[in-house]
Amino acid sequence: MTQRIAIVFGTRPEAIKMAPLAIALKQRAEFETLVCVSAQHRAMLDQVLDIFQLQPDIDLDLMRPNQTLPELTGRVITGVHDALTDFRPHHILVHGDTTTALGAGLAAFYLRAKVGHVEAGLRSFDLQRPWPEEMNRVVVDAFADYMFAPTETARANLLREGRPAGKIFVTGNTGIDALLSSANRLDTDQSLGAEVGARLPAAMAGRKLVLVTGHRRESFGGGFERICAALAQLAERPDVQIIYPVHLNPNVQEPVNRLLAGKAGVQLIEPVGYLDFIALMKRAHVILTDSGGVQEEGPALGKPVLVMREVTERPEAVEAGGATLVGTDVDVIVREVSRLFDDAGAYAEASRPRFPYGDGHACGRIADILASA
Repeated sequence: MTQRIAIVFGTRPEAIKMAPLAIALKQRAEFETLVCVSAQHRAMLDQVLDIFQLQPDIDLDLMRPNQTLPELTGRVITGVHDALTDFRPHHILVHGDTTTALGAGLAAFYLRAKVGHVEAGLRSFDLQRPWPEEMNRVVVDAFADYMFAPTETARANLLREGRPAGKIFVTGNTGIDALLSSANRLDTDQSLGAEVGARLPAAMAGRKLVLVTGHRRESFGGGFERICAALAQLAERPDVQIIYPVHLNPNVQEPVNRLLAGKAGVQLIEPVGYLDFIALMKRAHVILTDSGGVQEEGPALGKPVLVMREVTERPEAVEAGGATLVGTDVDVIVREVSRLFDDAGAYAEASRPRFPYGDGHACGRIADILASA
């Protein structure tokens, strides 16, 4: 019997990690696969869909200006429920910790479809950090029928919470599938590599790149003020070039532009597409980020990652030596970036490629598990 599977996502990070899975499932005869997007991130989502040449079957287009989290959550639950009622999916797959994942997971539960949670089991063990993402992920795991854990650590977290072992499957992270295939495209397709390179800021002679991303709600206000102060101090070094694709959220845009615009050695740019960002990561000497996905991608590319958060639900890279928690403390950020610039031995160890999040074959494993369900 052909299984009807609906894949629901809405943000750029989800799209990066779910598009390869959607493509893998659509290529298999055992499944009738439908892709539904909430468009929680409208422009950034569309960029990723274009790269993977994936056309959604249903686009809910749910974002509204200044929409609150309760409003968005309610719209996702109702929108996904109504959109998928006639399709009657056997399985609905959601990803990670977003509001779309929470809302779509609840809609699936109400539809009595089996819920598959891709990237299950990650935990910071602090419901306030990341907020509200930690809560979202814990809640979805509470009712998921299939928990696709990316690592053994994630599996152990789920078992510790009493989740049935038979519902937990260690698959690796689908984001590594996307990263490795996309990086290979950039390396092997010379015209594509040149096209992407032409869009990026030019390298500054004598300087090594510090690539920065930041968007976490828990850093709004004082956290971003401190991050900007640290970046301004690092930019005074003659060997540092900072490139910061600034998130569109006004809570990020305002302090970053106020405190860093016009600083020598700092280039504030618009958010870039997925392939462009991979190219920037490949160029980077050090990556400063609060992004979950970048914590996975940077170590796989052999780039030291400094995580601007107090806790992380992705401890594997820290334990493997490819990432370091620095929080938003000015002195700690400046000290750790400087150490990687000034200590060749420390840099050599931190920049050794590591793959704690998978080998690039997670999508195939998930498809096989669903086929045997």
